[in-house]
Amino acid sequence: MYKILIIGPSWVGDTMLMQPMLARLKQRHPDSQIDILAPPWTEGLLRAMPEVHEIASNPFPHGALALGHRYRLGKQLREARYDQAIVLPNSLKSALVPFFAHIPLRTGFVGEMRFGLLNDARSLNKTRLPLMVERYAQLAEQAGDDIPRPLPNPALSVDTSQRDATLCKLGLTLDKPVAVFCPGAEYGPAKRWPISYFAEIAQRLQKYGFAVWIVGSAKDSEIAEKIVALGNQSCRNLCGSTDLGDAVALLSCAQLVLSNDSGLMHLAAALDKPMLALFGSSSPQFTPPLSPRAEVIKLDLKCSPCFKRECPLGHFNCMVQLTPELVWQKIEQM
Repeated sequence: MYKILIIGPSWVGDTMLMQPMLARLKQRHPDSQIDILAPPWTEGLLRAMPEVHEIASNPFPHGALALGHRYRLGKQLREARYDQAIVLPNSLKSALVPFFAHIPLRTGFVGEMRFGLLNDARSLNKTRLPLMVERYAQLAEQAGDDIPRPLPNPALSVDTSQRDATLCKLGLTLDKPVAVFCPGAEYGPAKRWPISYFAEIAQRLQKYGFAVWIVGSAKDSEIAEKIVALGNQSCRNLCGSTDLGDAVALLSCAQLVLSNDSGLMHLAAALDKPMLALFGSSSPQFTPPLSPRAEVIKLDLKCSPCFKRECPLGHFNCMVQLTPELVWQKIEQM
């Protein structure tokens, strides 16, 4: 059996974009065992991926070197006798555990001074591989080989029993068509469409008979409460009331998803839900929603994308000028 350890990404969306790489590894090594070292908040999503065998929790906070702790974890992992490690993050820190685990083949992009830590270090051609999903998939191939095209989109499925259990737990029904709003974005406020704009679209959808569910982490609950307070008392604020598996189940119920560029956007795309994805400070040329039923809406301003957490110019025009009327026109077309 060929045993592979993946050092997974820190973000939920990036974790979803990893899935085509996992499928390709299984295609190349049908009898392989693929384990993932990943942050605990991605575990619910990883358990929905049939390619994953075991999940080990990555306990290291963002930015923490914790050299001794990484050495001890690597030493523990030696017992698993992995044949290959694939390191998806580009940091030096992320390559330490496979090195300490004495994994014989350690694959990843050159990244942050990782020569020696990686012995299968690849150079990244950003022009040839503009999408993150393509870059991950490249690491499933042998050095120098091209990825097979067309690359399959990330895909998730939810069975009826899982969906119904989540609806029962949260006291929700499907007696109306469902619109799911994802108004958060973990990276920062520059990726978030204005709260009042979400509130206006919610009002319009409810007039057309939609139930509006607002989904996100506990950090997004305040945003959701403000949307509800702006004339949307019938909306359900589910932020912080769900784990990642519940969020996937709720998204599977949607006839429409309205989302910022976030992890939930990628989950909705993997479920192939009709979706409008709102882009401002980030770029759909790098991490678009990968579904034929998803449509990106953005303004082509000179200052966008800036990839900043907050608007460096102070005006936030990339989102402020993306008005509810423009978004509503797209919803009517959909």
